[in-house]
Amino acid sequence: MQLVTVGTVAFDRIETPFGKADKVVGGAATYISLAASFFLEKIGLVSVVGDDFPVEVMAMMRQRGIDQAGLEVLKGKESFFWAGRYHYDMNTRDTLETRLNVLLELDPKLPAPYKAAKYLMLGNLDPKVQAKVLDQMTERPALVAMDTMNFWMDNALDDLRKVIARVDILTINDAEARQLSGQHSLVKAANTILAMGPKYLVVKKGEHGALLFSEDRVFFAPALPLEDIIDPTGAGDTFAGGFIGYLAHTQDHSFDNLKRAIIVGSALASFCCEKFGIQRLLEIKREDIDHRIQQFVDLVDFDIELVEE
Repeated sequence: MQLVTVGTVAFDRIETPFGKADKVVGGAATYISLAASFFLEKIGLVSVVGDDFPVEVMAMMRQRGIDQAGLEVLKGKESFFWAGRYHYDMNTRDTLETRLNVLLELDPKLPAPYKAAKYLMLGNLDPKVQAKVLDQMTERPALVAMDTMNFWMDNALDDLRKVIARVDILTINDAEARQLSGQHSLVKAANTILAMGPKYLVVKKGEHGALLFSEDRVFFAPALPLEDIIDPTGAGDTFAGGFIGYLAHTQDHSFDNLKRAIIVGSALASFCCEKFGIQRLLEIKREDIDHRIQQFVDLVDFDIELVEE
């Protein structure tokens, strides 16, 4: 198993200024796994769903190399459900409804092949669940990445900090970086968070790109200006999946390769925004991703001649 991903597999109801989707497949682990599947042949999925989850979607995921031995299906139960409404700028949203359903019963048990995976992506979940997954690994993976959110900072900070101390890469947005660190400056925030244990911090800034921090280096990746943004749900998870999938494919953890992984993740996230739910990720092919990566390269490529005094 090249990569194991833990997180939600769910349904979403989404409202944006540009349309509505009543019930689409979503969930952090869904987006992460689908994005990573462009670079890997075997991905382990750890999650829980009810028997209302579409069997045709599960079949499609298996065809993409997403193994489901770690996906528990609870009979007679409903899958996790989230509903939200986005504002006109698409950077802010209101949660309209959350039904945890089977997520209340998520107690991850890793199949034997998963326990030796070299790459592990801990999607946004209760940090106690993330810790349970880490505890079941037979040896420390070559790279562990983790996503989290402000809810866990508000309600489970001690448990969260314990998991952060055990991972290599933490991915959060800029508001969460400020909250976790207590610092307004993102540079100071990064220094504070890196002191908690991770080697790298990725700060996601939505339509304003992403920042990669290490102890002594910083890299900024822009977001690609898109003509149509239909639904940003799952873009951050798609970014994380492309990021960790590329790193697992190349098996190169240098800062320079992490920079490339940031661009790859950003390219995939830009596709995600173009249609509701996972639809766009099911349409694109590897050559589409390569073309969009080149667009990112062209976006920031320039020559400059310094003027001598």
